[in-house]
Amino acid sequence: MVQNFERAKLRKMKGTMVKLLLFTLLGITLAAPVHPSTAKIYVWRNEKGVLVFSDSPRPGAEEVKTKPGNVIQSSTSIDTEVLDITPQEIAEQYEIAINTPKNNATIRDNTGSIYIAGGIKPRFKAGLEVQLILDGKPHQKPQKHSMFSLRDIDRGEHKIKMLLLDEKGKVIASSTSVTFYMHRASTN
Repeated sequence: MVQNFERAKLRKMKGTMVKLLLFTLLGITLAAPVHPSTAKIYVWRNEKGVLVFSDSPRPGAEEVKTKPGNVIQSSTSIDTEVLDITPQEIAEQYEIAINTPKNNATIRDNTGSIYIAGGIKPRFKAGLEVQLILDGKPHQKPQKHSMFSLRDIDRGEHKIKMLLLDEKGKVIASSTSVTFYMHRASTN
């Protein structure tokens, strides 16, 4: 019985020593200063053109090179003279193309119906509209997608083109012109 008591006391003492050792290691780790050469700063522009600084890298970010010995201690000691922090608007370059019908295609439909499909790069975003130009004139109103279904198109040669419009109605992309030939049975 005395031996069991001694063993329990020894186990308790070991547990206390392990806890003390862990707390000591945690304290040393937290108290150790971070060496400035290990800290890295990354910079990139967000979708609004504003510079973003972070200690976490991300695709497209560049590492900011600092001089040896430079230590950033607070926001009041940062030398921003070398940084270009003016917001810059990054204009997206859109492309629009007519995928259907192909250039010089012959459409055989006695009702004069044709399906027109376009593609936009990069992705179509809210606020953009597509205007179809048929034989040099706007066809109906601009719409929020690039698929058109036309009815009662006359026989003969026709040219189509798509214009991509921004929120203000300004043309930001234009497709190349596509020629198609509508074949319909004569009504005579």
